[in-house]
Amino acid sequence: MIEPGKGTASNNLRTLGTLGRTGTVPLTLGVEEEFLLVDARTYKVVPAAPLVLATAEGQPHQLHAEGTRYQVEISTPVAASSTGLRAELAALRRTLAQAARAHGCRLLASPSPVVAVEGPLHLTDDEPRQREQHRRFGALTDTLVSCGRHVHVGTLDVDTAVAVSNRVRPWLPTLIALAANSPFWNGRDTGHASWRAMAWSSWPSAGLPPHFGSTAHYRRSVQILLGSGAALDTKMVYWDLRPSGRWPTLEFRAPDMSADIDTAVLQAELVRALVATALRELADHRPDPAVRDDVLRLARWRAAHDGLEGFGLDPFTGAELPAADLAEALLDLVAPELAASGDLDHAARTLSSLLRDGSGAHRQRAAYARRQDLGDVLRHLADETERS
Repeated sequence: MIEPGKGTASNNLRTLGTLGRTGTVPLTLGVEEEFLLVDARTYKVVPAAPLVLATAEGQPHQLHAEGTRYQVEISTPVAASSTGLRAELAALRRTLAQAARAHGCRLLASPSPVVAVEGPLHLTDDEPRQREQHRRFGALTDTLVSCGRHVHVGTLDVDTAVAVSNRVRPWLPTLIALAANSPFWNGRDTGHASWRAMAWSSWPSAGLPPHFGSTAHYRRSVQILLGSGAALDTKMVYWDLRPSGRWPTLEFRAPDMSADIDTAVLQAELVRALVATALRELADHRPDPAVRDDVLRLARWRAAHDGLEGFGLDPFTGAELPAADLAEALLDLVAPELAASGDLDHAARTLSSLLRDGSGAHRQRAAYARRQDLGDVLRHLADETERS
């Protein structure tokens, strides 16, 4: 249960000192990534997680079961640099990919199952909570067979995390567009670049977080979710952005999984720089940006629909702009913080590659277009995952 809050979201900013100043107290990173397991011959999802995790034993704090037996998860140690984070992600992906191969499977950094899951849903055996979730929420639990990436930025206490959340939430649609990688779902092209973003937001406790007037407001919002039956517990606060319930971090949950590791690292670099920018602005006592919730909701949908190749909505004005322009505007905004952390060159290079070669969703559709075969999409995703 969350502890009762005190005062406003920015009350503790008097004690931040130089935390928000460029290059002073470095913000740390941690990443959770979820993967699907598919048969190496048929590319159908298989409930092999217990076998794969048993084979990959030896890193119990980094490798985990997920909500279904079709999925496995990695959690990186806390990283001070994006270079260190990349090395951890690559090592953990290799470990899981090798363990999957040992059981006739391949590891897929795929946000969606691409083809339909056959038969009854195989929930994680040792999680009674998952079964209660299935009992209460019914068909909504079908969306559990999807994979996201959660980026944790710390160290932040809850008051600071809430204040930062208010400032960075306008950029969530752009982060969704950059990582869009789920155009196919259950055997069909959904017409969206990130169908996972749409499917996951069907949960009553998911989607954009509110703008919180205070930390007490944030805590009341969580309690209302619990009291209404929309969430079993605080782990089911599925907002795109939230103060972590377990760690002193702000957790970014909106983006799809990326098969290529550089896009994954880019997301971590951008969100850390966004948090650092917000802390600097809060220390300067700048007001929160004026963003209408209805415009931000539409911007989120447009980002999920068009991805990086189409158009998006400026969250501050509602004007339609090329998604690439919004991505470059985000990079420009946080460039000073990226430079201070040594991430600017990698972030700029990776964004340039995405704009040139296409997003994950674009590359999936290109793989499908060659033979109109979803098997080619799955092989493409497995190959990109294993190249990490």
